Amino acid sequence: MPRRPPKKPDPTVDLSAHLLPLAALPAPCDPAALFPAAAPVELEVGSGKGLFIAAAAAARPERNFLGVEISAGYARLCAGRLAAAAAGNARIIHGDATFLVRSLLPDRRLAAVHVYFPDPWWKARHRKRRVLCEPFLRHVGRTLIPGGELHIWTDVEEYFREALAAARETGLFAPPQDEPAGEPRHDLDYRTHFERRTRLAGLPVWRAALVRNDAPAGCDRMHQPAGTAS
Repeated sequence: MPRRPPKKPDPTVDLSAHLLPLAALPAPCDPAALFPAAAPVELEVGSGKGLFIAAAAAARPERNFLGVEISAGYARLCAGRLAAAAAGNARIIHGDATFLVRSLLPDRRLAAVHVYFPDPWWKARHRKRRVLCEPFLRHVGRTLIPGGELHIWTDVEEYFREALAAARETGLFAPPQDEPAGEPRHDLDYRTHFERRTRLAGLPVWRAALVRNDAPAGCDRMHQPAGTAS
């Protein structure tokens, strides 16, 4: 189902502290430098309306949360949500998550990566656009600290199985663990809007948490982004 046009944030709310243009980031970009306080950084790929990142930032003030969203309208909507909540530990980048992860983020900087309900790109000729492919997952593994986690949720079983196989091919993750869904307390108790819609429709959601293995330092150097010291 296509996305609905996002609501515009309150024009009186200053988004400058929470909305970051991808083109303005340095290369390489240490994600910790994007926040005022030092803390482990978690990245959400495709933040959409910002429900997860806003809730996670509020629930875990001891962590910093960085989102990336390719849609300008949704990035601004998410930034408005974060600004309204005065979330000092959350930022949203407007731009391509694939470019950010592959080309800008240095090794071993992220405590977790969250990818929730990525676009399945159903048509065969569009499958190359799927974000959860082996090259992208290799870079996710490169950017995670040992013991860091990759959380994958999708309502498309075939894509889920394909993503797990691609992650296994990288050799950078321990065997996946099932991630418990948890029972919602009410019809708004969901991690993302896509999860809410899927569960209200009675459809299954496939979830897994993949832990970055403790590979020897330096094994990923051939995959470092341009500009990173070797």
